Order: sequence, then structure tokens, then C-alpha cells
Amino acid sequence: MRLAKLIALLGLLAMTAVLIYGFTVGDFLGEGARLLTMPWGIVSMVDLYVGFILFSGWIVYREKSLARSALWVALMMVLGFFAGALYALIALITSGGDWWRFWMGRRAA
Repeated sequence: MRLAKLIALLGLLAMTAVLIYGFTVGDFLGEGARLLTMPWGIVSMVDLYVGFILFSGWIVYREKSLARSALWVALMMVLGFFAGALYALIALITSGGDWWRFWMGRRAA
């Protein structure tokens, strides 16, 4: 589980760095609009959001509260895998070293 925590933490740090870079140096609206005019830009966005939806399904499955699930899903759709890495890291830490509890959340018995 230590390796999984390290991977989640590194993912969170990487996403933090690239989000800061993108928002401070890039033009979100201009570059985003340009990206969506290219076939591979569209493929990348569809691929990305399919991943977001699948990961969000896991979040909804393992959470106790519908409101908490909705908040995490909204964060996932806006912040991407920054939110995913943060969610996974929190789930790893709160699972107490139990993989079943990590994957199943509230459904772990």
C-alpha cells in the first residue's frame, strides 16, 4: 500500500505543477478552442472524459453520501485527475492498509 500512496502523491504533485503551469502560462479558452478543432484533440478529450466518468463511477460506488459523491464527481469533471489523485490518496490513507476497504469504501464489510 505504501507504493500506491507514493504513486497517488506523485500524481497529485505532478497534476498540481502542470495545472499551475497551464493556468499561468497558457490561454485556457484560446488553446482549448483550438484543441477541439483537431481530430486528435477531440479523441483526447473523449478519452479523458471517459476516464473521468469511469473513475467517478468508482467514487459514487464507494461513498456513503450522495452529496459527497456529487462533490467529488464535480471536482473530477473540473479538475481532472488532480481530484482523482487526491481522492485516491485520501482513500488509501483512510483505508488503514486494507485493500478491500480501499476499493469498496462504504461497501466493505
